[in-house]
Amino acid sequence: MTTRRDFLKKGGIGLAALAVQPSMVFSSTGAIRQNGGFVSKRPAAKSRHFTSQSVEKAIQRVSSKIKDPKLKWMFGNCFPNTLDTTVNYSVKNGKPDTFVITGDIEAMWLRDSSAQVWPYVPLTKDDAPLKRLIAGVIRRQTQCILIDPYANAFYADGKAGGGEWMSDKTDMKPELHERKWEIDSLCYPIRLAYHYWKTTGDTSVFDADWKRAMALVVKTFKEQQRKDGLGPYSFLRVTDRALDTVPNDGYGHPVNPVGLIVSTFRPSDDASTFGFLVPSNLFAVTSLREVAELSEKVTQDKSFSLVCTALADEVQQAIETYAITTHPKYGRVYAFEVDGFGNTYFMDDANVPSLLALPYLGAVDKNDEVYQNTRRLVLSEDNPYFFKGTAGEGIGGPHIGYDMIWPMSIIMRAMTSSDDKEIAHCLQMLRDTDGDTGFMHESFHKDNPKKFTRTWFAWVNTLFGELILKLDNENKLHLLPA
Repeated sequence: MTTRRDFLKKGGIGLAALAVQPSMVFSSTGAIRQNGGFVSKRPAAKSRHFTSQSVEKAIQRVSSKIKDPKLKWMFGNCFPNTLDTTVNYSVKNGKPDTFVITGDIEAMWLRDSSAQVWPYVPLTKDDAPLKRLIAGVIRRQTQCILIDPYANAFYADGKAGGGEWMSDKTDMKPELHERKWEIDSLCYPIRLAYHYWKTTGDTSVFDADWKRAMALVVKTFKEQQRKDGLGPYSFLRVTDRALDTVPNDGYGHPVNPVGLIVSTFRPSDDASTFGFLVPSNLFAVTSLREVAELSEKVTQDKSFSLVCTALADEVQQAIETYAITTHPKYGRVYAFEVDGFGNTYFMDDANVPSLLALPYLGAVDKNDEVYQNTRRLVLSEDNPYFFKGTAGEGIGGPHIGYDMIWPMSIIMRAMTSSDDKEIAHCLQMLRDTDGDTGFMHESFHKDNPKKFTRTWFAWVNTLFGELILKLDNENKLHLLPA
């Protein structure tokens, strides 16, 4: 059976790429060309999972402004990759229902699926089919949370006989692909639903099921504050990989119940070291405030709105007391993880939420002094997972290991920067580290971009497209390599 870890070890041009035809030749850089130009890597129109006219128009409009032929090719391949290859839209019980796989794994992560369709939300205003598609994602995520708020990944309709992780020592169900408790798995669906409402004004997705799901979110967050004991969640896996299982009978290292929320796993699906993962706690504060607003203005549940606001205030206060600490070189910074006893972990991981990505998620102001100090730390070699080589520089993480840079971190660096030179530097690295495939990847070696993991990773493909659209909206396409 092929596991997630097996997928991560694979490299080269994979399922997302079209077969090379005899008329195609390779340029000096190795990129596929035909008749002097780059050949689209998108599936044939009839084979695409979903086609959005507004997305197609955006591709045409922005591509016409991109001078560099390789970047134009990459944008055209990457931005529609989620719609082309990973979404499965249907109508269930008279309502939209959309299942979204990550790419090379036939399961839906709450985090990835939210992030994959996120860049399309602004285009729903004049595109009713795209609006229904995203409403279907929100409805599907609601049902997933109701199945199990502690799970991170789900199958479309359950798995006959169970999936590959059914032997994990936790409360597995046939609908679950994996049951790793990650705070952000509950935050991302809130972010998507909130901004969908802000963009479209559509309130149809905020039904009785959604209200029940949000009650479960708050219940789960409170359980994982660990004020009343360890709570109902534990996780053990038989593995040779330390970060795929959890110490102390599956409950993790001890934490002091100071108001922060335990995230047993990071967004990388790696186990946390100290239970209070700071970027995810900051994300939770933002998400709780969004639920509070939706509860007050849409579902008319003032009492629940007050509960969400009170919990957000409590977590925010705990962050300010326990998660902001003094680094000997950078001053007051956010730690990556803390335990409430005074222990801190100074690092960052490329997966979002990360410390670097906090402004992107609306969790902090990018001009905030503590964030800026933290940013300098995590983008330096004082972050043990910041790697710099001949091919590029950026943040990786223990999920893949030493010397492997994640394009996601380079994109986040550009997304959160106010420095045009820094943005241009990031764009050049992204252009030159695709391994001549026309797509982004999970990670690449700092000295060799052709050594990469995951040939089909839709989240980072679409995220790259989002960056290009952001630059277009800000009249900054001139920062792209010409």
